Order: sequence, then C-alpha cells, then structure tokens
Amino acid sequence: MASGSPPEILFLCVHNAGRSQMAAAFARDFGRGRVVVYSAGSEPGERLNPVVVEAMTEVGLDISNESPRKLTDEMGRRADVIVTMGCGDTCPVYLGKRYVDWELEDPSGKDLGTVREIRDEIGVRTRALIEELVT
Repeated sequence: MASGSPPEILFLCVHNAGRSQMAAAFARDFGRGRVVVYSAGSEPGERLNPVVVEAMTEVGLDISNESPRKLTDEMGRRADVIVTMGCGDTCPVYLGKRYVDWELEDPSGKDLGTVREIRDEIGVRTRALIEELVT
C-alpha cells in the first residue's frame, strides 16, 4: 500500500456470480470510501446468482446492477490484498501480494437459507478484513 492511499482489495472466485460479489458489496459498505474494491472471476458467469442478489437485498445491499467481471492483470497488480474463494488453481498468482483464502461454500444451486448463512459468514470476514486494513 502506498502511503496515504487507500488499500486496494480484490475479491476473486471462479464465476464472480456469488461469493466475491457479496464480499465486494460488504467491503464497499463497511469501507465507506476508505478502501478500493475490485471483484472478479477467473471464468466469469453470465449473470449474478439471483438468490445471492435476494440475500444481499435483505441486508440492504443492492447488487442487482452488478455483473460478473473477468479478472484482469491490472486488477491483480493493483491489489494490496487478494481474497480468493474457492478458485484453487484457476486463480493466477501475483508475486508480492498478500493472499487470503476464504474457504466458503459455493452458493450456486443453494436455497435462500443456505445462501443467507454464506452471506453472513462473508459479512463477518469482510468486516474483520476492513477493520484490519483501515485502523
């Protein structure tokens, strides 16, 4: 992190349709402009998981206008912290970056109750990460 500039976080998963989108929404909300947030996938899906969108709406975060994005080298190079979620060997490695791997259930195909549990765990982890980075 450059002195005086906000930390940059990249949330990365395979399809960028669920977990990484939830984490990015929480990070933007908790960070309140004190962090720069990217969200991407190594093999992005066509659209966000509608159950994920619904679960996030329940906590006051509207991600319905978001769409899965392909990871770019620029995102990887700019990020101070890269949070991976279930992408294993499909996520590239950027040397010199801090990596955090969150083992989280994939919300794809899950019911709303299960997605709520995943959402809440992501919220807790994201809040802790933001607090660590901005204090």
